[in-house]
Amino acid sequence: MTEPHKSKTTVWIVFLLFCIVWFYALGARTLVPTDEGRYAEMAREMVATGDFITPRLNGIKYFEKPPLQNWMNALTFALFGLGEWQARLWTGLCGLFGVVLTAYAGARVFNARTGFLAGAVLASSFFWAALGHVNTLDMGLSGMMTLALCGLLIAQRKGAGPRERRRWMLACWAGMALAVLSKGLIGVVLPGAVLVIYSFVARDWAIWKRLHIGAGLLVFFLITVPWFVLVSIKNPEFLRFFFIHEHFQRFTSKVHSRAGPPWYFLPILIAGIVPWLGIFIQSLWQAAREPGSGFQPKKIALVWAVFIFFFFSVSGSKLPSYILPIFPALGLLIAAYLDQASSRAVAIASGVTAAIALIGLAFVHRMPGMTDEAFAVPLYEAYMPWVYRGTVLALLGALAAFWIAFKMHRKELAALVLAAAGFLCSQLLMIGHEPLGSYAAGVHHLPALEKEVTKDTPIYLVGRYEQALPFYLRRTMTLVEHADEMAFGLEQEPRLWIPKRDDFVRKWRADTEAGKKSIAIMRPNIYEEFKQQGVPMRVIGQDPRRVIVVSDNGAAGQ
Repeated sequence: MTEPHKSKTTVWIVFLLFCIVWFYALGARTLVPTDEGRYAEMAREMVATGDFITPRLNGIKYFEKPPLQNWMNALTFALFGLGEWQARLWTGLCGLFGVVLTAYAGARVFNARTGFLAGAVLASSFFWAALGHVNTLDMGLSGMMTLALCGLLIAQRKGAGPRERRRWMLACWAGMALAVLSKGLIGVVLPGAVLVIYSFVARDWAIWKRLHIGAGLLVFFLITVPWFVLVSIKNPEFLRFFFIHEHFQRFTSKVHSRAGPPWYFLPILIAGIVPWLGIFIQSLWQAAREPGSGFQPKKIALVWAVFIFFFFSVSGSKLPSYILPIFPALGLLIAAYLDQASSRAVAIASGVTAAIALIGLAFVHRMPGMTDEAFAVPLYEAYMPWVYRGTVLALLGALAAFWIAFKMHRKELAALVLAAAGFLCSQLLMIGHEPLGSYAAGVHHLPALEKEVTKDTPIYLVGRYEQALPFYLRRTMTLVEHADEMAFGLEQEPRLWIPKRDDFVRKWRADTEAGKKSIAIMRPNIYEEFKQQGVPMRVIGQDPRRVIVVSDNGAAGQ
C-alpha cells in the first residue's frame, strides 16, 4: 500500500482537517490571564489610540517586550474586530507556520518522508499544539526562530546552489530580526550561540564562509532598527530599562520573582513532547552520533535544542513557555530517527503514550480535590468530562497506532494515527479548560459590570490588576496601591495611578457624596477592611479572587 506521504491527496486531506481543528480552537475559549489578556489589551489600546510606537498596558508605558505581536494583533483587530480568535490569530498562524516550515525543511534537508513526519510530530507535540492556541509572545518568538533555524538548515545543506543558499540565509537573518522584534535580544543571541557551539562540536568552520553576513546584517538592521530608534526618541528612558533591566537583570537575577530549580523545565519537556516521549532519547542519541564531515544538520538541531534548554534552565527567570523554541528542532530529530527506525519505534512510542493515558485516567476523578476553593470545585467537575474524552482518545489512538505498527508493520501510518490522537487530545484538553479560564478572567462578572458602567464611569483596581477585564470592557482602569508589572511606566507617569489606599478612599467618599458613580474591583480582604471602615459601596459581583463594588451613598459598607 502507498505510504501516506507519497499520496498528495492524503497529505492535503490531512492538512485540511488539521487546519479546520487548529483554527476552530483559536476562538473556543475565553482569554485567560495573564498573557492572553495583557497582549490582547495592549493591541486594543494601539488601535484605540493610533500610537504604534510606544507600547502601553492599561494606558501606561510598557517596555518589557518589543511590539511585533502587538502590531500583528492590532492589525487583526482592525481587520476583523475584537474577539478571542482575533487575539489568538497571530500565535495560531505562527504555530501553523512552524509546523509547515519544519515539514518543508525536513523534506529538503533529509527526504520527503522525514518532512512529512516532522510536521506530524511537531503538530502533535502537546506543548506546541497547546501554546499555538494561547496569546503569548513565546509562540510568536518560536515561529520566527523556526524561520531562522530552518532557513539555516536549508541554506547550508549539501547540494544547495548559490542563489538558494543566499535566499534562505537572508530568510534566516530575517527570522532572527523578527524574533528580536518579538521578544528581544534572545532572538539573535540564542541562534548565534548555537552556531558557535555547533562549529566547535562538529568542527565545521567552513559554515562561517556561507552565512552571507554582510547582506544578512543589512536585512537584520533594516527590520529591527527603525522601531528601536523611534521608541527611543519618543521615550528616552526606554533604552536603559529594555536592555539592562529586561535582559541582563532578568537573566541574572530573580527580579521578576520567576525563579525555579535547575530541573524546572524537565517535567515540562517530558509532558510537552508526548506522544513521542517513548523515542525521544533515541532521537537525541542518533543525532549526537551523526557521522561525516561538512555540514551536519542533525547535530545543529541537537545543539539548538540542548543549548536553549540549558540556557533557560540556568536563567534566574523561568516560565514554562520559555523552552517552546526547541520543539521544531526536536520534531526534526524525532522524524529523522523514525525515518531510519523500524515500525517497532512507533510501537514503543504508542505503548508509552497508552501507559501515560491509563495513568491519567486513574487520576482524573481526583481533579476536584486540586483546589481549596469551594467556588472552583464545580469548575473542575465541568472540566473533568473533557479530560476524560481527551485521555480516552489518546489511549485509543495509541492502541490503534501500536497495532498498526506491531501487527501491520506500517510505520508511517501508525505514526500518523498516533499524531492525530495526540493533537486531538491536546485540543480537547485546551477547549475543555474554559470553565476554569473564564473564572480566572472574571468574565462571568461582565453582565453586572456592563449594566453599571458608562464611558464616563471610572473603574479602579484596588490591590490587584485584572489582566482580561480591561480588554472585554474595552477600556483602561486606574490602579490603586498595586503597581504590578507597570511599576516602571508609573514612575514615568505617576499621575496615572493612586499609590496610597487612603488617598483612594478619600476620593471615593468625595465622589460618592457628589453623586458621581464609580466602580472598584478589589481583593476580598481589602473589601472587608473597607466594609469595617464604613466606605459607601454596593457589591455587584464577588468570587474568591475579587469583589466588585459600585459607589452608593445610600448604603455604607454593604
